[in-house]
Amino acid sequence: MKKLKELIEKLNTTDECVEIEAKKGSEVGKSILETICSFSNEPNLGGGYILLGVEKEEESTSLFPEYVITGIAQKDLDQIQRDISTQCTSVFNRPVRPKVHIETVNNKNVIIVFVNELSPEQKPLYFIKRGLPQGAFRRIGSADHHCTEDDLAVFYQQTDSFDQSIIKDATLDDLSEESIELYRKYRKKVNPSAEELIYSDEDLLRAISAVKKIDNELKITYTGLLTFGSRLGLRRLLPMVRVDYIRIPTNEWIGNTDQRFTTTLDMRGSLLELVQRIINTINDDLPKGFELTDEHIQAKTKGLPYRVLREAVVNALIHRSYRENSPIQIIRYPNRIEITNPGFSLKTEEQLGEPGSINRNPFIASIFHETNLAETKGSGIRFMQRLMNESGMMPPTFESDRLNNKFTIRLLLHHLLSEKDLKWLNNFEKYQLNDNQKRILIFVREVGAVDNASARQINGCEANIANSDLRKLTKAGLLSTKGKNRFAYYIPSKDLEKNYFKHADNQEISEFEKGSVNSLPTNLIALPTNLNSLPTNLKVLSTKLDGSFDWFASLSKEDLQELSKIKAEIDSLPQRIPDKKILEDLIFRICSFKSFKLSELTILLNKNEKYLYQGYIKDLLQQKRLSYKYPEMPNHPDQAYQSITRKN
Repeated sequence: MKKLKELIEKLNTTDECVEIEAKKGSEVGKSILETICSFSNEPNLGGGYILLGVEKEEESTSLFPEYVITGIAQKDLDQIQRDISTQCTSVFNRPVRPKVHIETVNNKNVIIVFVNELSPEQKPLYFIKRGLPQGAFRRIGSADHHCTEDDLAVFYQQTDSFDQSIIKDATLDDLSEESIELYRKYRKKVNPSAEELIYSDEDLLRAISAVKKIDNELKITYTGLLTFGSRLGLRRLLPMVRVDYIRIPTNEWIGNTDQRFTTTLDMRGSLLELVQRIINTINDDLPKGFELTDEHIQAKTKGLPYRVLREAVVNALIHRSYRENSPIQIIRYPNRIEITNPGFSLKTEEQLGEPGSINRNPFIASIFHETNLAETKGSGIRFMQRLMNESGMMPPTFESDRLNNKFTIRLLLHHLLSEKDLKWLNNFEKYQLNDNQKRILIFVREVGAVDNASARQINGCEANIANSDLRKLTKAGLLSTKGKNRFAYYIPSKDLEKNYFKHADNQEISEFEKGSVNSLPTNLIALPTNLNSLPTNLKVLSTKLDGSFDWFASLSKEDLQELSKIKAEIDSLPQRIPDKKILEDLIFRICSFKSFKLSELTILLNKNEKYLYQGYIKDLLQQKRLSYKYPEMPNHPDQAYQSITRKN
């Protein structure tokens, strides 16, 4: 077992740690047992340490509070050790026996618990009373997460994947002969002598698990319909399996305005057919620069590498969760492309980019690899990072969101250190920034925020190095910290925004500023100057919501009347609302005016914050009726919710 000093040093270096958890530890409660469960289950982690009697200095005035030994009372030591031993043999589906010992530093006692990872055949460990999958936990980053069906299927050796399952009511008529022929064409190009090319269509489909023979009748699998389905068959049986392409005029998700989208397009069809269509749609919409060199007389196209775009699109198609009835969404902002698919990554953030593949849809993935539509298994992310670096562009960043079950790839349409960037970075010479820190500043200028995971991805470094770079930029007064522990992220400081968000020539405004400026309501220049101009019920409300008057005053007369009407409906509601849909519709209508924080909605609706989120906001997000103001960071402390008014 590692020594206490070494463990605390690692905690303070990384600020969040996958294999170390610090807890107050006054008693053995649910939190400690969930961590024991997650350390036991997490593949390839090798187990982890729980430190009882070590806490973070929450009241510290330091910019970066550190973990310190607070200690456990001598009289409680034996009881805590007995409770760990007893509960670990009784609450789980199998007994586990962590190693426990005590270290004393400056007369303060710390209990160190080491939990071994279980062997594959012993997994999953889970709470007997909760059952599977909710009773099992995984260690993702520095947090313990409930397992999902996907976790059980992939990590715990279940034999049947979802893409092998049969689709009820699907028939051979729902398959497209053109898509089958397209597969043969792609496969022949990769391997002209591939044995399956001489098979009949039926034998070919059976060989790649597109169909199964059950009771002497061919049944269509998800692999079959998704990869070879006709548009009619897909619309009839899987209506939400589509790809939405959305063009946004500014760098931020816009509220309810007439200019919210400049382009919307939904694409349907078999996966083999969709790949090229999606890539061409995005590629035709991309800006392209030109570079002339002495070696090349002709102009050379310079921009987002085609193969990076292909890999990002293919990744979304083969790794998305087809259990979820929602589309893949591709949003084209002026400065970036975001591709979001249902289904979090089955790899942890630390494993992204490492060799080896964990497939949610292994049979679909196999078809893509055999037709060379995807890179070598498990190397796609690393391949994308290499190509972007070689092209002198910002590396892609990735966000796996288990809470909302989605995965996002972001491709910045920005060269890593252009001439203007180098000129802009001259402003920061006095800070003696290294290349990593310079890239972080450019990323923040373009995207508006950065966290440890993003910093690791754009610089290809370890968590402790990214954390060190972020700390230096914060101490220098260039970034401001938001959130705590694993929810921490960084935004531009007021000084950075005020003095440096223009290029060095002092003329060209950055894309970040353009997005902010363009998103302001045009009628802000004609604000009413006194509160009495508001309807009575909104006047009262404005006094309750800090800073709300300017917003109310910026609305048109018609909008004020509509909002006043909604407020009257809210005030007339009984304490116990008979139909949940009534309040859902009111929330949707309120959030169509602007984005509202949860705390603001609780004032508007006179409801408990937890009740409102768990009972309504969460469902509206899942229904795609509400979206996040900051989709890049769901745990943003200023997170707010806005209505999705786009019609597909």
